[in-house]
Amino acid sequence: MYPARPILAASVAVFRGDRALIATRTRPPGAGVWSLPGGLVEVGERVEEAALRELMEEVGVAARIVGFNRHVERIDHDEEGRVRHHFVVASFVGRWVSGEPCAGPEAGDVRWVDPLALGDLPTTPSLRRTLAQAAEIAKACP
Repeated sequence: MYPARPILAASVAVFRGDRALIATRTRPPGAGVWSLPGGLVEVGERVEEAALRELMEEVGVAARIVGFNRHVERIDHDEEGRVRHHFVVASFVGRWVSGEPCAGPEAGDVRWVDPLALGDLPTTPSLRRTLAQAAEIAKACP
């Protein structure tokens, strides 16, 4: 919280057939809402490697990256207007390779969903747009 500069993170929209994997966050920002598995990039780690590592650590799934989707920024301010969180997330698109998703310390619940039909699920602000774009990339990259 209250970073001196933006923090780099990575996520991956993993597809198994035409379904995408999402998970609920257990930690702020966005605790309790649905998002893509992902987390912070470690020093010396390539961004794609971080996305795949976080996917395995959070939900126990292995994937292969098929493309880059977009950058997502998450900036939250406190009541006094100070920046509480500032994440820049490099979001990738992947294809499922192995593993059955399971909940863990960072993913409270996991599920495969239609990326264009999230209904009334509470999500991070950018999830719907990110999944819609990811679905187009996944179609083009089997």
